[in-house]
Amino acid sequence: MSVPGNRWDLLAPHTGPPPSVGVVVCHYRQPAQLARTVAALQTQTRPPVSVVVADDGSPEPPDPGALGPVPVRVVTQDDRGFRAAAARNRGAAQVEGDVLVFLDADTVPGPGFVAALTARIAACPDVLAVGRRRHADLSGTAPGDDPAAAPQLPDPAWLADGYRRTRDLLDASGTDWQLVISAVLALHRSLFDDLGGFDERYVGYGGEDWDLAYRAWNNGALLVHEPAAVAWHDGPDWGARPEDHDAVGGGKDGERIRIAALVPDPGVRGAPLPGAVPDVLATVDADAHGWELVEIVDAVLNQTHRDVRVRLPGGDPRLDELYRGVADTGPWSTDRLRRARARLHVHAPLPPDALARAMDLLTGHDLGRVEIAGPDGRTLAALVSSRAAGRARRGRVDDAVTQHRQGVATLLAAMP
Repeated sequence: MSVPGNRWDLLAPHTGPPPSVGVVVCHYRQPAQLARTVAALQTQTRPPVSVVVADDGSPEPPDPGALGPVPVRVVTQDDRGFRAAAARNRGAAQVEGDVLVFLDADTVPGPGFVAALTARIAACPDVLAVGRRRHADLSGTAPGDDPAAAPQLPDPAWLADGYRRTRDLLDASGTDWQLVISAVLALHRSLFDDLGGFDERYVGYGGEDWDLAYRAWNNGALLVHEPAAVAWHDGPDWGARPEDHDAVGGGKDGERIRIAALVPDPGVRGAPLPGAVPDVLATVDADAHGWELVEIVDAVLNQTHRDVRVRLPGGDPRLDELYRGVADTGPWSTDRLRRARARLHVHAPLPPDALARAMDLLTGHDLGRVEIAGPDGRTLAALVSSRAAGRARRGRVDDAVTQHRQGVATLLAAMP
């Protein structure tokens, strides 16, 4: 992949045989809706190689209904609350196919849905694609009928406005992962595995799709809206059903709290949190020691950008005692590396506003790296984008280093 930013329109068309596609349908006590969805998957212009119904603990095991050329199987999990993330992961582990498509049981795909949703993923395995979810009253629609002929309901205005503003995510910024919904979602299995799949800490309605999209963006994936990939949701948008908001897992308030705990984007969090998932991971130069190291660590902890965690070089029990509870000595966890927006490598004390200014540069211009230099030109620290690091990790190093919008900038930090 050799494209700057999120310019998915610059991807070269795929040539050769397309990758195989498997579909995971998330289900809970929706037999009539499931039958319509499975029937529609049997008649796709580009059929999947397999379909797995991922059941979230229905009292009676679902019967997928329609028979056809595409094999369908059911996997189940215990009913321990609304656990769509865990169900989808279980389905992804069981379904065949190089590309994973996720649908909800109440969302009936049009005949060209799979082909349209997976076309750009075939050209680039770093694409996370979201289709167009439309709404209709499908209660009178039999399996195999055209869902577009059913009485139509309003589409979600917030989604339509977001796709229009971002030109189908072509102009997406660091907060537009909130335009990705799991009801009509696809990505290559290699990207799904690299991101760790859906986060099963999400229990209760909502949030797990935005969380996956955030990690995809934060690790260098391309977010693409495919408006030609249409699937019809049976009934109105969640936002049009206020009576349901508190019915499952705490509703929208519960969803917002879960996301704030796990997504360190300042647009999501109301304040920097001393929790398990920091926005910036700061590593101190291993050559620093004694009081010099203390001055560097204190300078990081005194930054105006406070959502940061420090890792010490280790080996000095005096420093472990001094910074117990506020600094780490072990390696960063995979979860933190996927979620922190940047990694800071510190060589010398920084002025208090250096990190905030560097983060504004890094995220505002979608850069790969910002060098923080002192008045004498000496490098004090380097701030590296997790987006660039993700592309490099998966072998997409060209735009992470050489392209304009994933380049390197130098910030001159005036010492106090």
